[in-house]
Amino acid sequence: MENRNPFQHLIIVLKGMAMGVAELVPGVSGGTIAFVAGIYEELITSINNVHPSLIGVWRKEGFKAFWQKLNGNFLIALFLGMLISIFSFSKLITWLLENKPIPLWSFFFGLVLASVLFVAKAIKKWGAVTVLLLVFGAIVAYFVTTLPPSQNSDSLPYLFFSGALAVCAMILPGISGSFILVLLGSYKTVLDAVDDKNFKILITVTLGVIFGLLSFARLLKWMFDHYKNITLAILTGFILGSLNKIWPWKKVLETKQIGSKTITLDENISPFLFEGDNQIIPAVIAAIVGFSLIFILEKTASKK
Repeated sequence: MENRNPFQHLIIVLKGMAMGVAELVPGVSGGTIAFVAGIYEELITSINNVHPSLIGVWRKEGFKAFWQKLNGNFLIALFLGMLISIFSFSKLITWLLENKPIPLWSFFFGLVLASVLFVAKAIKKWGAVTVLLLVFGAIVAYFVTTLPPSQNSDSLPYLFFSGALAVCAMILPGISGSFILVLLGSYKTVLDAVDDKNFKILITVTLGVIFGLLSFARLLKWMFDHYKNITLAILTGFILGSLNKIWPWKKVLETKQIGSKTITLDENISPFLFEGDNQIIPAVIAAIVGFSLIFILEKTASKK
């Protein structure tokens, strides 16, 4: 693992903040940001290092060896950044989703579209299998984005399960952890728990997240070690298929009220068929900013 100075750790905190903001928007994956920011494989490897054998390292070689094996500074900096974003920006993102949805979704559409090109560029060898798996990943992600949301649930075992499944999605570029929470009906519960400082719900979801993270990271690490090009092709497909969810212009087909929560079923439409102000100029500007941001991140990540 890399030895970093304080400034480099600050950069990791900022990358964690970018991941946190992405995860607050249902349909955008923090894993995509991690990949573009150049820390994806280090993140998977570091999570994979969290293992009971680390206790043995601590006993035999001391805390310093344990912390280095864990890559603790990196993980602390990254998750600190994510937590800062989640607690600082949850109300802002909620407000933007309600009041400025088209520019917000346009920004993330541009960002995710650029990510497709970025991740595909990392594939070293193209072939029939690579292309087929990319298409397969895109179809799976597209199908997931078309599923109807579930009824909101406050039960703690269900929230534990939601956290575990959402974090698996979070570390996959393309499929959003918060969108999985929407599908499972847990998104509003978790967002309200953050706003209300409901620690019973937050701790339950966090335990689910830890469980999902530790189990899923092992599979991803193995795939990267043994089938990197194939893994990248599937991830590129996931990101491509997820674009369906974050298309800015939608037509509402049906609105359901489940308890205090309103669930909207919609379909993508052309901006020129959108009823009301289609905000085409702000949307295009926001999309260009999002698209450009990926390449700015890439340049930053590639500098030593």
